[in-house]
Amino acid sequence: MTETQNIISAPRQRHRAVNYRLWLPLTWLSLVFGAAIFAPWIAPLDPLAQDLLYERLPPAWEQGAEPGYWLGTDGLGRDVLSRIIYGARIAIVVSLIAATAAAIFGSVLGLLAGFMGGWWDRVISRIIDIWMAFPPVLFSVLLVAVMGTGLASVIVAIAVIDWTRFARVVRAETLVQSQMDYVDSALIGGAGRFKTLLQEVLPNVLPAIVALFALEMGIAVIVEAILSFVNLSLSSDAPTWGGMIAEGRATVHYAWWVLVFPLAVLFLTVLSFSQLGEGLKRQFDPVLQ
Repeated sequence: MTETQNIISAPRQRHRAVNYRLWLPLTWLSLVFGAAIFAPWIAPLDPLAQDLLYERLPPAWEQGAEPGYWLGTDGLGRDVLSRIIYGARIAIVVSLIAATAAAIFGSVLGLLAGFMGGWWDRVISRIIDIWMAFPPVLFSVLLVAVMGTGLASVIVAIAVIDWTRFARVVRAETLVQSQMDYVDSALIGGAGRFKTLLQEVLPNVLPAIVALFALEMGIAVIVEAILSFVNLSLSSDAPTWGGMIAEGRATVHYAWWVLVFPLAVLFLTVLSFSQLGEGLKRQFDPVLQ
């Protein structure tokens, strides 16, 4: 093969390389989303059903296990696998709604600040600085304590806290895109500022928003788990990953499975969301390509 052919084939080989940061997280998250959607059909038992005769049964491969309890039971005889599956439903609902709300609100403000400039940028930037001065976890705990526990309170608390993340990133990306020649061409051609913002700037900022959205979903899962851990999310008997971890922490020395399995699922889910954001950016960002 000649040197010219090697130069031509090199980009093609890079293009064909498998993006593991995209496909491995997607595989795991597909399982989590599938568990959340089909939980009533795939969960082996009722996650709230208690049976004190079967408390702290070990997983199916351990001595002393009972048939049907694949990952063992907790201190109230509830099936760990069923509670993890139903916990995926709570985690996905919270992360999806909260991340969507934060993305819409923060991206709109970031686009306006970065493209309009002037007093738009000064006012929005000052609001972001003030908002980010509060510690996010403590702020979320305070909001839930004021609004009361419940799924809606958790979603509102996460969205209210994390919109600043989108606003800052989108503002920075919009500032860069606003200096490009295609924006000047659109404005000279007679397009209004808002039309140029929506039709020219937004499509080029969208890859950053999508990547940040995936990352935000992972952060929302962590925040919900933290609030569940301190009993500020749903009721204490609800099948949440954070609540299961809080219960398993007290029994880890003689019933390790109550802690280890939900903790492992939480870790893999958050890691997958994080890597998915990087994989999406690598896949669709024209600069990186």
